[in-house]
Amino acid sequence: MIEVRKVETKADHKTFFEFPWKLYKDSPYWVPPLKSTRKHALDREHDASWEYLEGEYFIAWRGIEPVGTIAAFVSHRHNERFNENMGWFGSFEFIDDPAVAAALLKTAEDYLSAKGCEAVRGPATFTLHAEVGILMDNYDRTPLILMPYNYPYYPAHIESAGYSKVKDLNTWATNKDHINSPDGLMGRYEKVMRLIDKVKERRNITARTGNKRNPREDFEIIYELYNAGWDNNWGFVPLTPRELDAMIKDLSQVYVPEMSVYVFVEGKPAGFFVVVPDFNQAIHHAYPRPNEPEILALLRVLWHWKLRPKIDRARIPLGGIKPEYRPSGVAIVLAAEFFKAFMSENWMEIDGGWILEDNELMNGVMHQFNVPQNRHYRIYQKSLK
Repeated sequence: MIEVRKVETKADHKTFFEFPWKLYKDSPYWVPPLKSTRKHALDREHDASWEYLEGEYFIAWRGIEPVGTIAAFVSHRHNERFNENMGWFGSFEFIDDPAVAAALLKTAEDYLSAKGCEAVRGPATFTLHAEVGILMDNYDRTPLILMPYNYPYYPAHIESAGYSKVKDLNTWATNKDHINSPDGLMGRYEKVMRLIDKVKERRNITARTGNKRNPREDFEIIYELYNAGWDNNWGFVPLTPRELDAMIKDLSQVYVPEMSVYVFVEGKPAGFFVVVPDFNQAIHHAYPRPNEPEILALLRVLWHWKLRPKIDRARIPLGGIKPEYRPSGVAIVLAAEFFKAFMSENWMEIDGGWILEDNELMNGVMHQFNVPQNRHYRIYQKSLK
């Protein structure tokens, strides 16, 4: 018999916190989070996003054995922005049993219905700026930083509970071997760059990489452009000033100015890409554990990052183009300048994602540069009416 109970005690919270380590203990691909990262994400008292979120955590039990977790929450800023009564689920982990998945989802649905929600969407933990979606393919590799991982049985069990796709998110990835191949960018580099030069001259577009001496200047551009660049995207809720501050603070610890690109139209900031090393490669080797002091895990991460480097890939977690500049060629200039920077650095692989499946502009740019699609994630939805 499966019983789903709300997280209420310290023991409950510990079980909820540690459940992913139990679930993925035999997976060679799952990357455990740093304890501080997971603690911060689950902290409803102090995390900036929980200023406008309302929700609860639940655990599914079979006897005395925890077999799954879920969070059910309402984003009041989302509902105000889109004039919806939408609820969300996240932190959704479960054993390979459709009955467990169904029981957890039913509990979330009941909680959200009682809050007046007419539909439920997810997973998201806990906004679209963080880990989002169900991995739908390529289960035989580790996820990149800030991207989730799940077992292959997840989609079928979610769909059997009455959920259907509402949106797919794509990632696009390439490496230097592919770029230098006849099918890659270098096979058409001169033609593409001639086009880029014409666009830059005609539109008075300039570009630069990050400012190594004064990264704060770059962060101010990100602060200015991020919300504007994502405005009108599906499901996008602008970050609050406190969320932006937290994002910039986190970014400053891993920022690589040489690999980040800023584009200007007539001298005004118009678009940007920020690139960060895929610290999941180092964290995967370090393998943080919930029952050890985090300093030990951090020392192992440092070893695999700096002393015996394991990181050879990077990800573009942040980017955006001001809406008024999207028709001007900023997107293709951004991509071209980024690829030039990438080829001059030591990274072997780059992942550009995620990108909404119906973002024709950026998906088209990826096609134009012959970048292969890498993985895709799915957001599900179910009506509660």
